[in-house]
Amino acid sequence: MRGWERRHAAQRWWGEGPRAGSVMSAEPPLGMLAELTHRCPLHCPYCSNPLELIAKHNELTTAEWLSVLTQARELGVLQVHLSGGEPLARHDLPELVSHANGLGCYVNLVTSGLGLTESRMTDLAERGLAHVQLSVQGASQQTANLIAGTRAHEHKIAAAELVRAAGLPLSVNVVLHRANHDELADIIALAERMGADRLELANTQYYGWALRNRDALMPTREQLDAAEPIVRAATERVRGHMEIVYVINDYHEAYPKPCMHGWGARQFTLAPNGDVLPCPAATAITTLELDNVRDTPLAEIWYDSASFNAFRGEDWMQEPCRSCELRGKDFGGCRCQAFLLTGDAAATDPVCGKSPQRQLVDDILAADGGEPAFAMRGPVERAR
Repeated sequence: MRGWERRHAAQRWWGEGPRAGSVMSAEPPLGMLAELTHRCPLHCPYCSNPLELIAKHNELTTAEWLSVLTQARELGVLQVHLSGGEPLARHDLPELVSHANGLGCYVNLVTSGLGLTESRMTDLAERGLAHVQLSVQGASQQTANLIAGTRAHEHKIAAAELVRAAGLPLSVNVVLHRANHDELADIIALAERMGADRLELANTQYYGWALRNRDALMPTREQLDAAEPIVRAATERVRGHMEIVYVINDYHEAYPKPCMHGWGARQFTLAPNGDVLPCPAATAITTLELDNVRDTPLAEIWYDSASFNAFRGEDWMQEPCRSCELRGKDFGGCRCQAFLLTGDAAATDPVCGKSPQRQLVDDILAADGGEPAFAMRGPVERAR
């Protein structure tokens, strides 16, 4: 599809909804998570990327990514999150930032910080990078490096200084689990020292490598009970200069969290090879056939593809979701989690207390994983 055809299609879909034959009406997307590569210097045991990572020789080329960014903006995307793996592993990252910024997008870099130098930070900021989200594995150097599988902690502290020196907003993201939950107060203090504007404390969600390590990663009930007052007190103390977002793993909740504001509702993910995902973990649903931007225009995938329409709206819902008063708020819970736990992506998320399969989750919580003994993710194929 040529550029003018994409623009015509996007304008038509924006004003009139999807083409005849689509399952339901969909609004244009707000955001795109662009996984530029699966290459990463870290080996985190909670990584939610697929177990089968995409090698460098299968990644989209620079020209292909530039086309994707253009199509995304024409489709309505305003926020572009450049992620990975480690996006700094892509030598064309500056060009992609410039292009996305030139299209009028808000550009966010999601990074481990490894490979970020003063010159690279300055260049990216001058090209229009608007925000940096930095991952941190723990408060102490020993814990953080153990979880990352490499000596990364000091690089992250240095990266935070570079972001602040460039005048960009900084978010710090910490995945919480059994091995670092007891450092929670110190993690919050570290984020303050880093000058973070926002701190996201997100308990592990069990997809990809995290599912393989679930028993070792699962926090204890005592850890979660101790965390709540720490987060509450810190939120009040730093109010006005640092926002704290705390996300508990929903295995421990009575009801599931909403799935990305609804399946295929506001944003999508682009895998390094061009596969388009309705949510970042959608590859977990092995029965879902994904479309690829190398073969199909992005607008057509967003509005008409079977994968994006699979769980839009409510027609797909089974009981008790179909008649539940919360169905418009939690959208039946996580489709990927439902599939991984039950083998049926249309099942009520077993996290829900109303699910007839809630016992599956209760049995997992009752199992004591003991001291963490992680299987660490290995390196991704390098350039040949």
